[in-house]
Amino acid sequence: MKKDARKISFGGRLLKMFFSAIGSLPSGVLYGVSDTVAFFAGRIVGYRRKVIRKNLTASFPDMETAELRKIERDFYRFLGDYFVETLRLGRMSEKEIRCRMCFENGDEVQRYLEAGRNVTLYLGHYCNWEWVSSIPLHFDRKLHMGQIYHPLENKAADEAFLSIRGRCGATSIKMADTLPTLMKWRREGTPFMVGFIADQVPLFDGMHYFADFLHQETSTFTGPERLSRMFDSVVFYCDIRRDKRGYYTCRYVRMTDNPKSLPQFELTQKYYDMLSESIHRQPALWLWSHNRWKRTKADFFRYYGEEEARKRLSHL
Repeated sequence: MKKDARKISFGGRLLKMFFSAIGSLPSGVLYGVSDTVAFFAGRIVGYRRKVIRKNLTASFPDMETAELRKIERDFYRFLGDYFVETLRLGRMSEKEIRCRMCFENGDEVQRYLEAGRNVTLYLGHYCNWEWVSSIPLHFDRKLHMGQIYHPLENKAADEAFLSIRGRCGATSIKMADTLPTLMKWRREGTPFMVGFIADQVPLFDGMHYFADFLHQETSTFTGPERLSRMFDSVVFYCDIRRDKRGYYTCRYVRMTDNPKSLPQFELTQKYYDMLSESIHRQPALWLWSHNRWKRTKADFFRYYGEEEARKRLSHL
């Protein structure tokens, strides 16, 4: 496993030590902590309950209230699991993470990399997306393996989480640094694989397309599609499932090996279609507490005006 070589602040070191202490607990104790977190978050505090219920109701309009409430309860339990499992990642051995986070169809990805092609990975805030950072353990360590992230506002927390996310060899790239980093890697002549958690909410100036996602018009980041075209990348969707508590499998599903041949925005819409299928399979495992639809298409048109808004939605 990769050692963290970055400089880290005193606060970051303290938080890293705290996370490490929790992550060192036996799995049974950790999931006991998770159950406690879920109980307080769901039953006592009601953490973001209004947002969760609003999202679930809009996403599953034909579902009975009792079923929606069950998904809500299961989501709080998953949220607790996500928290302790992320801390556990900071202490797991390579053998354990390989056992708990499995990958399928990696041979196809490897063939493209060996042929000199770059690879784009689409994934969402679904199942334990933090454990997907173990991908470098399954490929040639000489390749560039990147993951795009948005820095946390708290510097110490950001440093501590970056340390966890980079343990398996992935390079964490700030969103603003994505293009310069990929350009640098291309100049070096080594193929790269880069993952995008693409289901976040863009600001108005980053909106170019509204996808049909879970029965709602959804503002999207189109950066992964633009970069895939620019670098002629082979694009895969990470279809993740939870096999049982603490065990996940990610299957690489090829979306296209010729992104330039697709109509504009088709790749972005295809990603949301595939993510929707994953969510319907195990609905409690998506990040329902995220206020995903807080910026609507109507808001976008009010912000820019009719003419300017249509221009911005007309091209990548």
